[in-house]
Formats: sequence, C-alpha cells, structure tokens
Amino acid sequence: MSNTEQNISPHYYINGVLKCDTAILSRAITIVESKNPEHRLLANQIIDGVIHRSGNSFRLGITGVPGVGKSTFIESFGKELLNHGHKVAVLAIDPSSTKSKGSILGDKTRMNFLAAQEKVFIRPSPSSGSLGGVAQATYETILLCEAAGFDFIIVETVGVGQSEIAVSKMTDFFLLLMLAGAGDDLQGIKRGIMEMADFILITKADGDNKDKAKIARAQYANAIHFFPPTVSGWIPKVETCSSTEEKGILHAYQIIYEYKEFTTINGYFAENRKKQQLEILRETLNNEIVKQFYLTHQIEKKLDNLKLKDIINPFSEALKLLKGTT
Repeated sequence: MSNTEQNISPHYYINGVLKCDTAILSRAITIVESKNPEHRLLANQIIDGVIHRSGNSFRLGITGVPGVGKSTFIESFGKELLNHGHKVAVLAIDPSSTKSKGSILGDKTRMNFLAAQEKVFIRPSPSSGSLGGVAQATYETILLCEAAGFDFIIVETVGVGQSEIAVSKMTDFFLLLMLAGAGDDLQGIKRGIMEMADFILITKADGDNKDKAKIARAQYANAIHFFPPTVSGWIPKVETCSSTEEKGILHAYQIIYEYKEFTTINGYFAENRKKQQLEILRETLNNEIVKQFYLTHQIEKKLDNLKLKDIINPFSEALKLLKGTT
C-alpha cells in the first residue's frame, strides 16, 4: 500500500464500505491484510467504524480436497443464492508460496457468472503462509463485507487440513464437499474434519458417477452415525449434487436454511457467534503476547547466541528465556 493510501482518512474507507463501494471495500481489505503496524492501526479504525453494521449475514465455510469442485459448486450455489435475493461475498483463500508469498488467485476466473454479477463480491486472498492457509485477516474481511451489505458470506478454504479448524471458528455452517467413489476414500478422510461438518455433499453426481455417488452417500451417512452428538443438536446431512447440471443445489440451500432456522430457535446460533468472538479475541491476544515478548526481550538475538552451542536442552533453555535468565 502506498504512502498516499496510508494517509487517507479512515472515514473515507468507512463511508465507502458502508455505501458498498466495492472498489473502496477492496482497498479496505488490502489494509486489514497488511502486516505493517501503521496499516494495522488504520485497519482497527476502519473496523471500529463499521462493526455496528456487521453480523447480519449467514457465514458458510466450504472445504474439500483439491479437485472436488469447490469453485464450480460455489458458482452454481451462488446462482441459487441470487435467486433467493441474497447479496453474496465469496472469500477464496488461495495457497501462498512459503518462499515468495505469491499465490495463484485463480478463483475469480473460475467463477465467470458470479464475477459479472452486481450483487456478488469475490475476493481471492493469499494465505501468506499462515496456519492451514487461512489468512489472519479473514474474520475482519467478513466484518467489512457484512458492513457493506452482503448477507451471505462464503469462505472457501485451500483444502483439507488445519485451515478447517480456523474457518469453523468464524463461520456458522461447515460444508464438506466429497468426491464420489467412497470405499477406500473413507480411510483417507480425517475423522476430525468429518465430525466438524454440518453437511457432507457428494459432488459430481452425474453421468457415470451417479451410482458411485449414491454408494458414497450411503457410506458417509452410515459413518457419521458413529460420531458423537453435535453441540448444536443438529444431525449432519449427507446428500449428492451435480454443479455442472445444477442438480441438488436447491436442496443444498434448503438444508442450510433448515439449519439456520433450527439453531436460531434453540439459541445455538447466537450463542455460537458469541463464543467465536471470544475465541478470536483470545487467539489474537495470545499472538500479540508472543509478538511483544519476542520484541521486548530480544528473543531472536538470544536464540542466535544459543545456535553457537553444540548441545542445548530446548526445554530448560525455553524456561530460562521465559524467566529472563539467559
């Protein structure tokens, strides 16, 4: 971000976001993604200025292995959302190179229809090597999109991995997309990820894959019966769909809407939002404490000195660093 951009009043961004000026919204997101301390100060001012207009959306997390058809599903599902009068924001977290910090950022080009719609905002964001590919600023980006009037937020993760844990802490509903042809595939799926899912959708259920998709649906439906009850009281569903033929997409929307109604009535929806806020606060606090500890006590310099030793006890040295005796 340029110095000129940095010197613009936070009210410029606040007003632009609240008016749903997508150009200004994009610039505001760039600011919240920045690691520069001065940019972070500006980001906090922007968030403080728009947060009263946030929280009025449904947040959907979507994951699945590469090749499962996440972008194709979102393209088809997005059309269904538009048919129901929603304003849609798609936050696609792209894998970043751990060396160059570059990313593919190709999701926008794979959603040609949605990208051309006035009521759709697509933001491919590089993960910048953060945990599981989920950008640290994703939650703030959700708040900005909500303040801009987008009432259905989709967060697409890189793939099956630790990113799902982070996404589940900032979304209302977790959708796991799976390929047809279960069988041995069940062995390769982490139980924890399946337990997190509110809905498992078998994709590409068309052509020669129809029968395989039906078998996969039965196998996954049987598997989730062995999982412990969910905190929300919701019983996870397993269905099939074809994004290219747009079959099963409306039914998927109806299931998600059913979940929202169910959890709103039993109070879980609002309670979970509060819990998520506290978890994000605690995680942010922990990160800041570590950052300040390293800076205040010159930990990196002390670690460099320890490199000169042939043998060290990592555990005792860590305790010495914490006590400030090294």
